Amino acid sequence: MPRTVVFLHGAWVTPRCWDPFIAFFEARGYRCLAPAWPGKDRPVDAIRTDPSALAGLGIAEIVDAYEREIRALDEPPLLIGHSFGGLFVQLLLDRGLGAAGVAIDPAPPRGIIVYEPTAFRSLGRILLTWRGWRRVVRWSYRDFRYAFVHTLPEADARAAYDTQVVPETGRVFFQGALSVLDRHSPATVRFANLERAPLLLIAGTADHIVPASVVRRTYRRYRSAAAITDLREFPGRTHWIIAEPGWEEVARATAEWLEAKVPDAAG
Repeated sequence: MPRTVVFLHGAWVTPRCWDPFIAFFEARGYRCLAPAWPGKDRPVDAIRTDPSALAGLGIAEIVDAYEREIRALDEPPLLIGHSFGGLFVQLLLDRGLGAAGVAIDPAPPRGIIVYEPTAFRSLGRILLTWRGWRRVVRWSYRDFRYAFVHTLPEADARAAYDTQVVPETGRVFFQGALSVLDRHSPATVRFANLERAPLLLIAGTADHIVPASVVRRTYRRYRSAAAITDLREFPGRTHWIIAEPGWEEVARATAEWLEAKVPDAAG
């Protein structure tokens, strides 16, 4: 039976963002699943037309939904997440779920302070939205271009926005940004969890919204534990590392790491 990979998408997008990776892993013999966040199990145009189901959706509700999906499987899957999905991979591994996990350009867990100017510029308008934690928020092309795809040609960046970007729950951004002030934040992981499955953190050195320096700080927090934690950086890659030109190198590195850490991972 093929090994199962569960792909966890991030904010502003849907499972469609994983189409290149899914094709790559299926060709390698894996069974691939890409569940949507609650309210996002619809086509992009449908979400744009009526995003009301996303209002108030938070980190805990999303991770709980993923947990239900994973517990329904016959065996612990391999977890691959991007952006907020990368944070969710860490939270799920901390809950004892998954045989191994890869967090690509992951949103930081509680305790990782973000002070990089590019991160503030990427999300500043959202975090200044009045009562944004209760609302569905929308991202302009200008903000997306800066935060996700600033190195891509204009036509490619516009195509990514037009085909991928949807409105989003504002709550997850406030929960992430204010997690340091909340002792019970749903973004909390136990960095010293000895029973956690192997974790690979991947960073793109040109990422604006989750700078590589943030991913390095996350990695250093995990290094005190005996559980396996590795770090891989890709020079010149933006936050759109999973779909921009050269994504194949990232997919290959992800697959090879999983197959090295989980003996029966190969499909």
